[in-house]
Amino acid sequence: MIKIICVGKIKEEYLKELINDYKNRINKYHKIEIIELKDNEDIKKEKDEILNVMNNNDFNIALCINGKSYNSVDFANHLANLFISNSNITFIIGGSNGLSEEVLSLCKEKISFSTLTFPHGLFRGILLEQLYRSFKINNNERYHK
Repeated sequence: MIKIICVGKIKEEYLKELINDYKNRINKYHKIEIIELKDNEDIKKEKDEILNVMNNNDFNIALCINGKSYNSVDFANHLANLFISNSNITFIIGGSNGLSEEVLSLCKEKISFSTLTFPHGLFRGILLEQLYRSFKINNNERYHK
């Protein structure tokens, strides 16, 4: 199973549609769950909420600006390799203040999609699109060029 733990609710309808579209596409390949947590300006409160839903038995990946970067094909290969020995992979997207050091220390990997800053709702869509692209690549299906 893929889980995405994310801080903040999606308010914009166009982002909800984007996220739901890719979530439905991914469901054809793999079970996926999105866990939305309340946005909070206090990173310590966000940390507590994240830790309440985070499972230390999962392969937890923090999405942060100073993580490792992949191109789409390498990300697809990495994801396929992770699933060989991990039944649950969890991606964690922090709030506007990022992720606490405690959450980061509990993650087995840190990944960066860019050194640019994205709104959280848009980034959630980007993550889902890249997960979908990974499944298409790994199944040798036409989508990725």
